[in-house]
Amino acid sequence: MIFKRVGDGRPYPDHGLAARDWAALPPRPVRLDELVTTKDTLQLAALLDEDSTFFGDLFAHVVEWGDDLYLEDGLHRALRAALHQRHVLHARVHVVPDAS
Repeated sequence: MIFKRVGDGRPYPDHGLAARDWAALPPRPVRLDELVTTKDTLQLAALLDEDSTFFGDLFAHVVEWGDDLYLEDGLHRALRAALHQRHVLHARVHVVPDAS
């Protein structure tokens, strides 16, 4: 199994981060098998496009909420890493505090 779980949607509260806010977070390594996806489909063109990060962030965006790490943006990067038999992805991780 590549991911901890394949999800469909974002179960965590809206964090309100803009691209500039994400860019301020330092990237860190995250194991693929600890990630829960927020999308259950992938645009194949994004996976195969060599310039897929040209206009976007070079790092995936992950939201840590509760006991899970949710892959919010960068599914194609994560799958590309898995296809290259890498178990770790460098991502910017935003921690959303638990409301309870």
